Amino acid sequence: MSISYLAVKHLHIACAALSGSFFALRGIWMLRASALLQRRWVKIAPHIVDTVLLASALTLALWSGQYPFRQDWLSAKLLALLLYIALGTVALKRGRTARGRAAALAAALAVFAYIVAVALSRQVLPFI
Repeated sequence: MSISYLAVKHLHIACAALSGSFFALRGIWMLRASALLQRRWVKIAPHIVDTVLLASALTLALWSGQYPFRQDWLSAKLLALLLYIALGTVALKRGRTARGRAAALAAALAVFAYIVAVALSRQVLPFI
């Protein structure tokens, strides 16, 4: 592996950790109805981190020649990512009740854990 590939891989891992951690933090703030959610940097930072995360994922896919729908585990990650995004929007914005938002938050965090497990194991069913 070249140094640049490893650098992009580590950037991707760091952004994934930041993205998941920041999502969990925003979820806690949402449950507590914290005014911190309205700060400008809180609204902008996740978009920056997630853009770098996506760009690094695409770069790694191109450089490695591993693509979703050719690699089962990458397909699983991609589909899980779409579910994570949908659950995250319900948790942080579209949920009608606090209980519904909390359930969506818990489900989104579980899906995020699944994505990480798939990435580490390169298996569609990493817990089996």
